[in-house]
Amino acid sequence: MTKQEKAYIAGFLDGDGCIMLQLIYRHDYILGYQIRASVVFYQKQRFFQFLVWLKTKLVDGYIRNRKDGITEYTIVGIKPVTRVLRLLKPYLRLKKKQAELALKIMNLMPGSGRRMKPELLIELAVEVDKFADLNYSKKRTNTSGKVKTFLRSQHLL
Repeated sequence: MTKQEKAYIAGFLDGDGCIMLQLIYRHDYILGYQIRASVVFYQKQRFFQFLVWLKTKLVDGYIRNRKDGITEYTIVGIKPVTRVLRLLKPYLRLKKKQAELALKIMNLMPGSGRRMKPELLIELAVEVDKFADLNYSKKRTNTSGKVKTFLRSQHLL
């Protein structure tokens, strides 16, 4: 990918995209929660082909049409989101702090084969709380406090 394409895509992410880290409750997880990383680009459905082009450049993820006339190109997962943010971070302006914090959090997460420890999950959940503040999150219900309460209720802390 050219430097110009990276800069263009970063500008698109700054304007019509979102970087998210979310605490997701999972009843089948021992610790009850996971940290989900995602990058999402939004566009009107009539510009669907632009998101197809974008996917050819960024490779990972999927495209879906919403019922409200918007198309989303979503990349989910620690590895693909880390790759995309590292690629675009030098060119980001509005979402540079989000990218830096997301990369910091994802870098602290256990790699393949290693298990998340309750204490680390809480530490990372506190960082995800900070991330939510950068994104002006309104409907957020899963917080580090909720994770801590769950872990205590399960005698994991």
